[in-house]
Amino acid sequence: MATKADKKTQAKAEFNAFLAVCPSRQLLDRISDKWVVLILCALGGDTPDQPGASHAPKAMRYSELARLLAGVSQKMLTQTLRALERDGLLIRTVTPTVPVTVTYELTDLGLSLHHLTRGLRHWAQTHMEQVLAHREGHDARVS
Repeated sequence: MATKADKKTQAKAEFNAFLAVCPSRQLLDRISDKWVVLILCALGGDTPDQPGASHAPKAMRYSELARLLAGVSQKMLTQTLRALERDGLLIRTVTPTVPVTVTYELTDLGLSLHHLTRGLRHWAQTHMEQVLAHREGHDARVS
């Protein structure tokens, strides 16, 4: 009879994102979202004024994140932060001040993902001119 640890090890070995029923597909869907990438980069200490640079991870208030992430709606930011908290990628801390202070910071798990998302964001920013040129060329040929 298999122990609980054996079952967990077997289940982990069976995670395969190419299979429709694999829960890692939902996780991939979440972490590939632009707002997730940008939130992880922000909490990881990346700064918009220094695209390749990274600073120490830091806790941020909701309002700081909302200001930094131009174009994110209040609803989308709230939903994304809740989902990241549920997945264990960030910690939400409520401090009983007047008014209440709520901060968000990366967990170790979130920080490990941030290292990947930082590279993805940097790649997108670095190669955007090439991508735009390819799009223009493609659209000219297709038209």
